[in-house]
Amino acid sequence: MTKKEKANFVIQTLEEIYPKVPIPLEHTDPYTLLIAVLLSAQSTDVRVNQTTPLLFDRADNPAAMIRLSVDEIRAIIRPVGLSPTKAKAIHRLSEILLEKYQGEVPRDLEALEELPGVGHKTASVVISQAFGIPAFPVDTHIHRLMYRWGLSTGKNVVQTEKDAKRLFPEHLWNKLHLQIIWYGREYCPARGWDLSKDKITQKIGRKAVLRKAMKK
Repeated sequence: MTKKEKANFVIQTLEEIYPKVPIPLEHTDPYTLLIAVLLSAQSTDVRVNQTTPLLFDRADNPAAMIRLSVDEIRAIIRPVGLSPTKAKAIHRLSEILLEKYQGEVPRDLEALEELPGVGHKTASVVISQAFGIPAFPVDTHIHRLMYRWGLSTGKNVVQTEKDAKRLFPEHLWNKLHLQIIWYGREYCPARGWDLSKDKITQKIGRKAVLRKAMKK
């Protein structure tokens, strides 16, 4: 199969499994999504979703957030990890949103990337899931699956994103990146992977990956 044929098989199969796909991080607006995605770095969505209600009960907008001290934010978000760095970033980006954007989250990728604690992936998630602007955020699941499926070299997430954007139609990016994440979690995890349950990799998997899985 060519890469394009593989990509079409992925699209078709994921649409059958996930005709409707939920957003993993709970939020109510662009600001709460931005904070939730920032908190998810090197943490799990489950832990973030357990922590954000406590934070957003105290502050669910920039003006309320800056009324909390960095130490207060840190105490609330400690369970997600990296709390000193994340607390400082949340407080400062909230100040910047008030200073430069009237308290609103910008819809521009570059403007988002300039905010403290907001990298390319976080910014891509926000413009995609909050504003519906086409983007293809690459997390560890997408990076792993694109390699296993022979759709990317797996060298780095930057290359994986370029490959995904080249192979998949732009109008599908926002839904498809979520479908791949859910598929990775349910059928193609990094650990405890059962190839017999992973029909996409069975069909289009990289030969080296299939050989290694079959040896196990």
